[in-house]
Amino acid sequence: MAAIDQLIAEFAKLPGIGRKTAQRLTFHLLQQSPEQASRLAAALSSVAERVRPCPECGNPTEDPMCSICADPRRDPTLLCVVEEASAVSVVERATQFQGRYHVLGGRLSPLDGVGPEALRLDRLVERVRPGQVREVILATNPSMEGEVTATYIQQLLAGLGVRVTRLARGLPMGGDLEYVDGVTLAHALSARQEVP
Repeated sequence: MAAIDQLIAEFAKLPGIGRKTAQRLTFHLLQQSPEQASRLAAALSSVAERVRPCPECGNPTEDPMCSICADPRRDPTLLCVVEEASAVSVVERATQFQGRYHVLGGRLSPLDGVGPEALRLDRLVERVRPGQVREVILATNPSMEGEVTATYIQQLLAGLGVRVTRLARGLPMGGDLEYVDGVTLAHALSARQEVP
């Protein structure tokens, strides 16, 4: 039973996976053929061996540089800063953004022991300092930690001659005012627009 408990413990370390879900995943795998389990193990091993952060932006890649940084059609003067690499694919799917990205690798969270040195902030400053970036778009999550991170970056880039913007915040389409948090409602009110 030690092998089963070890697999459950490893699954439970993944974000968003609690002990019960980890148990379900483990017992699901046990019902599959040994070949299926071997394919999963091989895929995990392959990713661990072959995928590394892009040296330019931090996005995962198997190549020397990720496909976005290597694409000459992308605007190198427009940089979108995100907390995690998963946000890059979200922005890519949902928008027509044609700039490049910078993946921080997390967000500032002093309570969790995550300070500026744990993020890719030095690399961000290096990318902005040569004067080749005209705008940095802060696309951190609308959480307390995301706001702190965005404010820290804004202060870090002050005086470097780059325009720093933040994603707009407000009410989601189809949302109900009854369920909107106070911070989102306050942002929506302060950024209201005139009706044409």
